[in-house]
Amino acid sequence: MSESVLKSLSGPVVLLGAGKMGGAMLEGWLKLGLPADKAVVLDPNLPAETAAALAGRGVLVNPALASLPAPAVLLLAVKPQVAPEALPPVAPLVRAGTVVVSIMAGRTLGTMAGILGAQAAIVRAIPNTPAAIGRGVSVAVAGPTVTAAQRELATALLGAIGIVEWIGDEALMDAATAVSGSGPAYAFLLAEVLAQAGVAAGLPAELSARIARATVSGAGALMDQSDLPAATLRQNVTSPGGTTAAALAVLMDAGKGFGPLMVEAVAAATKRGKELAG
Repeated sequence: MSESVLKSLSGPVVLLGAGKMGGAMLEGWLKLGLPADKAVVLDPNLPAETAAALAGRGVLVNPALASLPAPAVLLLAVKPQVAPEALPPVAPLVRAGTVVVSIMAGRTLGTMAGILGAQAAIVRAIPNTPAAIGRGVSVAVAGPTVTAAQRELATALLGAIGIVEWIGDEALMDAATAVSGSGPAYAFLLAEVLAQAGVAAGLPAELSARIARATVSGAGALMDQSDLPAATLRQNVTSPGGTTAAALAVLMDAGKGFGPLMVEAVAAATKRGKELAG
């Protein structure tokens, strides 16, 4: 479905901001079959060699805005702090039928509608960093003027970098961001502190780092390929009275264990997201 949707667009896909996330999305679209001549990149800070490479593949890079036909999609992938300066120049590109997909953190549907126009069909989404290898999670919410076809198109575009989950209430976006958007950092921290704990238990630092990293990534791969709930996978590793049970007794302490800490951490990230949006 994604491939057919991307191949049948009536207008170009305009990408504003081709940094790590925007660039990963562009690569995903091209791999899924978006014709290169329907991809437009707007990024004045794009390195010359990157711009030349994209142009060599047929992608239109930094054209005059007045020369562009009505886009099927305008994807906003600039840093949120530059949005007040970056969005007004591209606002005239938003025509009837154009869907705007924003992956800017903290910029609400209302904020973007205030710049792009109240009738703009806007989808707000937050992808996470595994998008760089096509394993991302994007949580998305549609504005009131987005049609079913435009939502399908947004799903196809976001699906090029991983799975897409839709929510019906934008108020949930900060909590979703705290779980999926920030979540990779929690997994990386687990590998980091697990390695440190191994050193404290007597392992050589390099060995501990290697086996901690491989263990966290391997467990993630196992969970991805299994239909079992995470709790069941955990229980399958845990023999009564064994070493894993001894460790989990500490990590699952009701007062100071991993669970209460994670609840506190996600709450802190959610609170900060609301502050940034305000």
